[in-house]
Amino acid sequence: MKKILIFPLMSTLLFSVSAHAFETKATNALLLDSDTGMVLFEKEADIPMPPASMSKLMTVYVIFEALKDGRLSPDDEFVVSENAWRTGGAASGGSTMFLDPGEKVKIKDLLRGIIIQSGNDACITVAENFAGSESAFAEVLNEKAKELGLTGSTFKNATGLPHPEHRMTARDLSKLAQALIQKFPEYYSIFSEKEFMHNGIKQDNRNPLLYRIGGADGLKTGHTIESGYGLTGALKTTDGRRLILIVNGLKTIRERDEESTKLATYGMAGFKVKTLVSKGKIAEKIPVWLGTEDFIEVETEKELKLTLPRSKKEPTILISYDTPVKAPVKKGDVLGQLIIKDMNINETINLLATKDIEKAGYFKRIKQIFMSWF
Repeated sequence: MKKILIFPLMSTLLFSVSAHAFETKATNALLLDSDTGMVLFEKEADIPMPPASMSKLMTVYVIFEALKDGRLSPDDEFVVSENAWRTGGAASGGSTMFLDPGEKVKIKDLLRGIIIQSGNDACITVAENFAGSESAFAEVLNEKAKELGLTGSTFKNATGLPHPEHRMTARDLSKLAQALIQKFPEYYSIFSEKEFMHNGIKQDNRNPLLYRIGGADGLKTGHTIESGYGLTGALKTTDGRRLILIVNGLKTIRERDEESTKLATYGMAGFKVKTLVSKGKIAEKIPVWLGTEDFIEVETEKELKLTLPRSKKEPTILISYDTPVKAPVKKGDVLGQLIIKDMNINETINLLATKDIEKAGYFKRIKQIFMSWF
């Protein structure tokens, strides 16, 4: 017989993402709690869009990975080609590190030129020295995107300069930002540096959150005429939560600054992380049929944390199991489920036997069978 018990859960009900809960002028947007994986807001998050310089995050990822596994060293030098200078340098009129053709530049400086100064010349220099050409490097980016599960991304260059097939989604940018933060803590701090000087020219980091939001520490702005103004940002809240946000398609720098700040503030002020279920919590005592003991306690298999709005009604918790459980029972057997399912919540946690219970002896089994008739 299937038995379902319903209990109130002392927590906050997960919200339903909707346009009236939060609005933004951005064409594409996403707000993610990185620790719990909860999407707190999204708008056209799976539509491929021109990411402009935000796609430089993938170029950075590839170099960070090569540094981490020892293929490259921060003090290794790459040579600036004529092509890198003409396409991405001072001669191009775009974002540049102001590299000179023939110049040898350390990788640690090129990374700052990419991250802080958004230098197209730095990206092309990295691509050509790493893979032989920018087109070959783009293939490296596409392979890495597959490994990371970036299913809505296609790379045609290292810079994000306009190309009709060079596209990313806001969701993919959030995944890439998570990977950079989690896998490369030794290099990630570069994203929070507010200025960098090369060849006597100092440039400021263009990320508005670094100047507007306490706890902001990354990642990258982007702009082309096609893409509008965009930002992939990251911050730590005062209660220790890691938030990642993406906005794109904004009309002005001011709109980007205002909309990214508004989204960050929404994530900080409107939500909290709640442990709904602790691992190993005793959830129920279940009758045992034909066993040496008449009941067995079941415990939760894992912990469940969710990011929840600060003001909603309490949801309910369901405990579902077949009763009685037939002996023998082994410790760790799955005997039921704990279910939280309400609006956007759809979580199931297994309930495990806490100990072994052997099959009862002959006379006890006869007694239980006899008593069941009445």
